Amino acid sequence: MPYRHIFGPVPSRRLGISLGVDVIPYKYCPLNCVYCEVQRTNHLTVRRQKFFPPEEIISEVREVLSTNPKLDYVTFSGAGEPTLYSRIGDIILRIKEEFPQYKLALLTNGVLLKHPTVRKEILPLDLILPSLDACHQDTFEKINRPHPSVKVSDLISGLIDLRKEYSGFIWLEVFIIAGLNDSEEELECLSKALNRIQPDKVQLNSLDRPGAEFWVKPAGSRVLREVQRFLSERVNMPVEIIARIPSDKDELIIPPEIEQKFATLLNDHPSTPEEISKASGLHINEVSHYLRQLHLEHKISIKQGQKGPLFVWKKS
Repeated sequence: MPYRHIFGPVPSRRLGISLGVDVIPYKYCPLNCVYCEVQRTNHLTVRRQKFFPPEEIISEVREVLSTNPKLDYVTFSGAGEPTLYSRIGDIILRIKEEFPQYKLALLTNGVLLKHPTVRKEILPLDLILPSLDACHQDTFEKINRPHPSVKVSDLISGLIDLRKEYSGFIWLEVFIIAGLNDSEEELECLSKALNRIQPDKVQLNSLDRPGAEFWVKPAGSRVLREVQRFLSERVNMPVEIIARIPSDKDELIIPPEIEQKFATLLNDHPSTPEEISKASGLHINEVSHYLRQLHLEHKISIKQGQKGPLFVWKKS
């Protein structure tokens, strides 16, 4: 059955087999990142809200987890920033109490971690995966296009405080866009910030599916390896590349009925990921995974539309 708050399980390069828990309405976020795979932010906000009744979310989680699926993580993620949900702490505690056998993870942009209450709510998690793409405000604004109140210095301070208070694992993602945050000056600043934050490891990522802006391109393996070498010489934690490179093997098998649904839809009407999600009944994150795989298999092409990238089924 379709769920409102649950998607997957989906294979993840960072988290193995992950069941997604989405606690935020579509595209509520403090950032409007140019590379976002679920496209542009509709609601740029830093205000936390109780968007949904906690029991509505818990009941869906309970229904899925009570079947004992084989998972590496239950992950708070989706098409917005999970920490904007003011009751996320309650959801975390309930899942921990009812299903202690599952590890819980959080994908977050880290903006709200400057607030002690937010940090306290997420302390029971097993793994937190925040992002930091730049530490100069001007570069941060070019890449992440934040809410006007958001300063990258506060984001860094919040991550430093999280590390002091949190005993679980922190894997910090840096999304590399060649020409924006891969210069020596940018990486030198970033390395100093990383040494202050002290994540358990740094993960370098790059575009492997269309982002919110059509001009954003993959950094390429050479750029990523140069960034990895530069940071590894200056920080005291592991730096790994998680971005897909052309030699990687396919990681997702698309069910035939899903592929046929995409083929029928995109043959008739080139669509954005949001439009595909609405037409197919699939969560936007699942749609994004399938689109990436179909693109790798050269079954779809991409063109620029007014609302962002449009996906087109290739004629055989």
